[in-house]
Amino acid sequence: MGTFSQQEIEQVFRLYWRTGAVGEDWDAWADLFTEDCVYIEHFYGTMRGRETVRAWIKPIMAKYGEIYTSYEWHVVDAERGRVVFYMQNRRDHPGGQGTIDFPGISILEYAGGGKWRSEEDFWSVTGREKAMRAYEEACRRCDPDHPRKRTRRDWGNGPEWTRGPRS
Repeated sequence: MGTFSQQEIEQVFRLYWRTGAVGEDWDAWADLFTEDCVYIEHFYGTMRGRETVRAWIKPIMAKYGEIYTSYEWHVVDAERGRVVFYMQNRRDHPGGQGTIDFPGISILEYAGGGKWRSEEDFWSVTGREKAMRAYEEACRRCDPDHPRKRTRRDWGNGPEWTRGPRS
């Protein structure tokens, strides 16, 4: 593990966020990982290698296309080459009454050269189940076609670079 500057890691993290969470360009996002990366997703398992991560992320994000990511905070530990970030996995309420969220936290480990060597994701399984049930019920009541609309109405209050356009 090398020593990287706070500025370099911050810049690469912003690119990571803008590419994936905001831009939802999952091919370009996967390219931000090293070929031999390790991705630990406690619900879906451990994945080894960029192409394995790509083969997982694209269909999972297509399946749950109504979910987007609202930034809460992040911290850079340049000495260890890590970024820890906290976010909300968000769905817009089909009836227009706010959002239906469940929290998550991730740890990225930087490899240098604009690439991440690892990611580990943690999210509330019970929070996900509650949010899933609430969203499904709201769709039944308000708009059964809502998941296909992929709305993005509330990106949260993070810095401008963490938010995409309203849709």
